[in-house]
Amino acid sequence: MITCIIAEKPSVARDIARIVGASNKQDGYMGGNGYLVTWAMGHLIALAMPETYGFSAYKREDLPIRPNPFQLVVRQVRKDKEYHDDPTALKQLKVIHSCFGKADRIIVATDAGREGELIFRYIYSYLNCHKPFNRLWISSLTDKAIREGLSNLKPGSSYDNLYYSAKARSEADWLVGINASRALSIARRGGYSLGRVQTPTLSMVCRRYIENRDFSSIPYWKLSVLTEKESLSLKAIGSEDYESEASAQTALAQLRSQSRLKVESVTRQVGHTAPPLLYDLTALQKDANRRHGFSADKTLSIAQSLYEKKITTYPRTGSRYISEDIFEEVPALLRKIGKTLSNPLNRHSVDNAKVTDHHAIIPTGETPTGLSTDEANIYNMVVTRFSEAFSSDSEEERMQVRFTDGTNTFTWKACRQISLGWKAVQKSKEVEAEKEEDGKEQILSSLPSLTEGEVLPLVSAEITEHKTKPKPLYTEATLLSAMENAGKEVKEDDKRKVMAECGIGTPATRANIIETLILRDYIRRDKKSIIPTEKGLAVYEIVKDKKIANAEMTGSWELALAAIEAGKMPSERFSQGINSYVGTICEELLSLSSEQKSYPVYRCPKCGQQSVGIYAKVAKCRHETCGFHMFREVCGIHLSEDNIRDLISSGRTPILKGLTSKVGKTFNARLVLKDDYTTTFEFEQNKKRK
Repeated sequence: MITCIIAEKPSVARDIARIVGASNKQDGYMGGNGYLVTWAMGHLIALAMPETYGFSAYKREDLPIRPNPFQLVVRQVRKDKEYHDDPTALKQLKVIHSCFGKADRIIVATDAGREGELIFRYIYSYLNCHKPFNRLWISSLTDKAIREGLSNLKPGSSYDNLYYSAKARSEADWLVGINASRALSIARRGGYSLGRVQTPTLSMVCRRYIENRDFSSIPYWKLSVLTEKESLSLKAIGSEDYESEASAQTALAQLRSQSRLKVESVTRQVGHTAPPLLYDLTALQKDANRRHGFSADKTLSIAQSLYEKKITTYPRTGSRYISEDIFEEVPALLRKIGKTLSNPLNRHSVDNAKVTDHHAIIPTGETPTGLSTDEANIYNMVVTRFSEAFSSDSEEERMQVRFTDGTNTFTWKACRQISLGWKAVQKSKEVEAEKEEDGKEQILSSLPSLTEGEVLPLVSAEITEHKTKPKPLYTEATLLSAMENAGKEVKEDDKRKVMAECGIGTPATRANIIETLILRDYIRRDKKSIIPTEKGLAVYEIVKDKKIANAEMTGSWELALAAIEAGKMPSERFSQGINSYVGTICEELLSLSSEQKSYPVYRCPKCGQQSVGIYAKVAKCRHETCGFHMFREVCGIHLSEDNIRDLISSGRTPILKGLTSKVGKTFNARLVLKDDYTTTFEFEQNKKRK
């Protein structure tokens, strides 16, 4: 009997081939010992684009486009502004078709997740294959895991619901993305790209940016006092905020007339802090962004590399827990990575009910070799978190004291570490720094003895000025959190609970959503922040009140997809809902036509007619014989309407800041209209450069 094993990547196929004894290397597969081991190279098959169904032109009357059934095509590549079958994909599909044809059964070894399942099922369907298949479902690529997986193959039908969920997600993204993008492009007569998940994410970035930009900071003043006990200086902060400096000065003068402070209340409490949970993909991406400045996409790429090198487990997981059977292996894993923990091990990250398809990201115990600096950073984060998670709770004693001068109250907080527990793994430097910054707690080796009613000397008093602050701009880490917890902005309690479980996107897709928005020039990285571009803000202004931008709606789809995967909802019901939703968003977006912004018309500097219109990407004269035009994208910046107006009416713009040269250097300059109606740069030193 011949068995064909299909993996997702050549590297995984080589490992499996070695283990099953398929050592005869061929073009696109390996054979031997009754096995043919081949690979898919990612998504070889995709859903056909509208042109396949006869919808090449963008027409209002064609919307919404609802293929029934959807057609599958070979992966496409763009050449000379047209899409063609990818020759590499065609070649590998031919190999897979041949291997399937020779085999009596198939073992599916694509990545054990929603996308991995879809990759195989689309190939299986496209090739019209009917051979029986089993599923290899493993969370790491060590030889031990592969051997155990091959000894415990699951029937392919056990993952039908996973496939139905993946297929429903793929078709929903097509329906929403294609129809919404075409509807807005028709309504606004431009090129727009909208998506089921990317548009709510763009809306979150834009909303936060606008709140931050338009925030008016309000000053306020606070009193603080310094007192002493047992040679220890205690700085306590006043509870009242003063709206004017004058009222604060009056309160300060009154305070300084006192010489003593009375202890109004004392609370002391011993508490335990559990270690952080193990990493899922999103938590790893957030920490890597904070600590190393890595993008979510970069962290995923590195985690995938570590998985393929067999030193960490499957990265695209949404669980921060391990199951009981994996917990039994933890002592041995700790020894292999050179960590020793006292028994009993902490069970904070152990919960069978919270392990989904895959457990948390943990080390496999294999010895890492030849890692790049970036790979070593991520690997060390995983190992460190693994050690922390199974260490004992930390124990602290916290103290809060309220003082009064008879009129005002002042609060002093302190903390004494009784035992470090899990914090000892990183010597708790980061933890202590965070505490001092966030809680304004004084970290002490011993706490002073204070009793209610006790009187202490007032050593000094002062006023400090503060300002109200806006919510900070999103970083990649906080944007991932916002996507993960999008439901926190939902008002209804029942919906908030539902949304909190899924947010928008999934751990496996969130990085790609961010990168897609950057690629489409809707958002950009500005140092550590994520901010919208002018193009992104323009799209947001159009769609902000529409269902396409609604995070709640998107989160509810994610929940429905999870229900399909769990076998709790038929995919047909989800498809009916999406089809109805697509009709609604097309109607909403197409109705924007009557509200289309009418650009003013300016006098053409070349032909003298009142005929220059400003469009999304270009400003040009509408008289064909004139030919005057200029592009709005200049050296990395987008010219505003005011910039265009200044240029064509007065011949020059104000100083444009942040221009980028061909060699990547930034500079500031005016854009000037030359005698031949082309443009050049004019620098403040009156030097010109083309």
